[in-house]
Amino acid sequence: MGVVENSKLTVVGAGSVGASLAYAALIRGSASEVALYDIAAAKVEAEVLDLAHGTQFTDARVSGGDDLAVVEGSHVVVVTAGAKQAPGQTRLELAETNARILERVLPSLLERAPDAVFVLVTNPVDVLTVVARQITGLPANRVFGSGTVLDTSRLRWLLARRAGVTTSSVHADIVGEHGDTEFPLWSNARIGPVPILDWRGGDPFTLAELDEIAHEVRNAAYTVIRGKGATNSAIGLAGARIVEAVLDDEHAVLPVSTVLSGLHGIDGVALSVPSLVGGDGAFPLEGVPFSPDEEALLRASAGAIRASLETLGR
Repeated sequence: MGVVENSKLTVVGAGSVGASLAYAALIRGSASEVALYDIAAAKVEAEVLDLAHGTQFTDARVSGGDDLAVVEGSHVVVVTAGAKQAPGQTRLELAETNARILERVLPSLLERAPDAVFVLVTNPVDVLTVVARQITGLPANRVFGSGTVLDTSRLRWLLARRAGVTTSSVHADIVGEHGDTEFPLWSNARIGPVPILDWRGGDPFTLAELDEIAHEVRNAAYTVIRGKGATNSAIGLAGARIVEAVLDDEHAVLPVSTVLSGLHGIDGVALSVPSLVGGDGAFPLEGVPFSPDEEALLRASAGAIRASLETLGR
């Protein structure tokens, strides 16, 4: 697709995540036009009006409504529509309800925006990325999930706070499922150029401490949901960042979730690994080193997603 002039982003779903993503894209200037679509007319019209009232302070246009015509001309479509995660509920337990929603909405979205890149945010995002590819028939690079981009941001924030450095100086990724089997690639983690266990800018990290940080990342969503009912602000920012990588053809390396085809010996399952994200979508990077333990953890993540797909008859 290359760099898109007069770019249009459509966010599907005007709930807390969709509205937050549209707001983040608006204030970051992620696209020239930000559209919001939902079948709930009063809700989406109110959200669009609220966003439009602030466009004096942005460079983007805002549109939206409950008519699928708002999707036409989109270069990127981000799907956030679906039932939200309840306190104590795992992402995988959401699979059946949200798969049915995708079956209803995706064919119409594809008809209206046949050349768009589709990004799934609705949970369980890895399972639904596989479902979305099956429904649309699109190649894996054009329909992918937000994956562990947010989890990676959580990890880097925790590591940066502990090491006393800026978040941009931390290079570490969460990979695998966006959920309970996700894990950090500690073998590649760096602060600046320094391997994480060799960091001496203060007290050195220990393996036990790193395990505790990984546990905190895995449970971060549950902590936020208990306190405020939903996670929306950070995923809104993460989604806007992914959109920018596509529309600006950045070839940015982000841990998004694509349906893998032989990488690490895994086929037909969507998992997050470091991937090149640009105008043509997302492409998993070859040659990212995993330790033997990390390979085993990735296979365990694949097994969890595969088991969920089997319960859906996929």
